[in-house]
Amino acid sequence: MGLDTRNQPAGLRARGWIRAARAVLAASALFLSSLTAHADPGFDRFISDFWPVAKAGGVRGEVYRSVFTGMEPDTDTLRLMNRQSEFVKPIWEYLDTAVSETRVERGRELLVEYADVLRNIEERYGVDREAVLAIWGMETNYGSFMGRHNVIQALATLAYAAPRRTAFWRKELVKALLIIQGGHVRFEDMEGSWAGAMGHTQFMPSSWKAYSADYNGDGRRDIWTSIPDALASTAFYLKKHGWQTGKTWGYEVKLPGRFDFALADGETTLTLGEWTKRGISRANARTFPRPSDRAVLVMPAGINGPKFLMLRNFYVIKRYNNATAYALAVGHLADRIIGGGPLAGDWSREHLPLTRTETAELQAALNRKGFDVGAVDGRIGPATRRGIRAYQRSRGLVPDGYASIVLLARIKLDS
Repeated sequence: MGLDTRNQPAGLRARGWIRAARAVLAASALFLSSLTAHADPGFDRFISDFWPVAKAGGVRGEVYRSVFTGMEPDTDTLRLMNRQSEFVKPIWEYLDTAVSETRVERGRELLVEYADVLRNIEERYGVDREAVLAIWGMETNYGSFMGRHNVIQALATLAYAAPRRTAFWRKELVKALLIIQGGHVRFEDMEGSWAGAMGHTQFMPSSWKAYSADYNGDGRRDIWTSIPDALASTAFYLKKHGWQTGKTWGYEVKLPGRFDFALADGETTLTLGEWTKRGISRANARTFPRPSDRAVLVMPAGINGPKFLMLRNFYVIKRYNNATAYALAVGHLADRIIGGGPLAGDWSREHLPLTRTETAELQAALNRKGFDVGAVDGRIGPATRRGIRAYQRSRGLVPDGYASIVLLARIKLDS
């Protein structure tokens, strides 16, 4: 209960408020100073300055203090944040690891071990169990490696030092603090990646807030130590992004001898029946079970690798990680877990993808030869693919639009 000063003289009341204000300021200074006993003065200042932001976001003082007292920047996060990889892993190398026989066999074991949980999740969310398992396998190898970073420390380091997306990292940090405050996980158990992705299936704090699930009804949405919660959260995420129950992600296919490669732009959507009329068939010679399903033709390594008709669920998987190689690996792993075989097509491994520098070199060469690809930015987009196809047609090559080291060498030799 506060002191009633309504009947005191004005001067006395003023002096009382001044003393109270000074006390509040002193307590605040003591609170902030308790957080800043580190070797990095800049990080100390960040922790002090960020407290009003966290407080405005609903974080309580005792939670903030307990988390940040004695904390220093995560040096590994700093190192990885500043690493700009020039190398691009070929998709076949990525798949060799992602869909290894060891991972397939472990997925099949877990399909049996968690049969009841997966059946309940499938009934509750309408997401096929093998897809949920495959994402778990892809993200953390079924929980065997969830990252070696404390999420709060990693996000605080990024919010403090990242050269880009500062507002994003700060919002994620506040959300992560609220997860601790809500009792969903202990601070010391909040394990994740250097960039703040958390738990068995690697949710960012904002995704955790929007999509995490309490499978067992204990009031906690614990994606770190509760496998059922983590798997249910993944299923809920996929459901909310449009997963189509009982449908696959895509089909490996064969192209006819004569094919209009203008349709291989990754954007043309036709029904499976319409693709069939254009001569495309399944690689395993079976018919498409639902000819009315709509699909997009995707050739991750051009004409010299496996080709696929990708359905809606493939693009739902890409909402989890917006990379063709990732979504293909998840889909293929899911198929293997439930008894499917390896891909029928072979990768032509000499057709290596280009680095960013090599891509820029290719773009500049195409522009010089009159095949306009727009900006020379080292990124393969629709304009670059169109320019590649135009060049390929002009030279009598298969116009698949795929940028490889072989194509770059051909252009260099083409005077």
